[in-house]
Amino acid sequence: MSTGSQTSRSENIRASSTISSMLGGGTMIPRRHNLLSIRIFAMVLLLLFGCAPSAARTVNSVSAFVQNAVYSNKIAIFSKSYCPYSIRAKRVFAELHEKPFIVELDQRDDGYEIQNVLLDLVGSHTVPQVFVNGQHVGGSDDTLKALANKQLHKLLGQN
Repeated sequence: MSTGSQTSRSENIRASSTISSMLGGGTMIPRRHNLLSIRIFAMVLLLLFGCAPSAARTVNSVSAFVQNAVYSNKIAIFSKSYCPYSIRAKRVFAELHEKPFIVELDQRDDGYEIQNVLLDLVGSHTVPQVFVNGQHVGGSDDTLKALANKQLHKLLGQN
């Protein structure tokens, strides 16, 4: 056996030993099973914690973004640029000479994740989702109804 293959073999044994110890086993895991073992370990993490650690960080940062958008802006609209209902809701605030903070979900890499956070927050994944002074108004129809019954003016602090 050459020196290079001995080194490679000892590296494989060390890698197998490390994975084995991570999984709590005392036996060596052959190289061909390393990938399977890593997948099993990831699945155990997924089952124990509900999501992979990097996914948990992503969900937390997306959730923090949504919370910040809702509570740090007078008006926050989660929208899709091509959606006629979103356009209608944005038009309401333009006519009131208000400048909402708009999050165009179709133009963001994390748009799908934001929509999932909104589903958890308000019980709907549709757009638009309108918030005024931290209060959930709803979608386009809800916004128009709030405008018609002057509830939107009250939320905005207008008389």
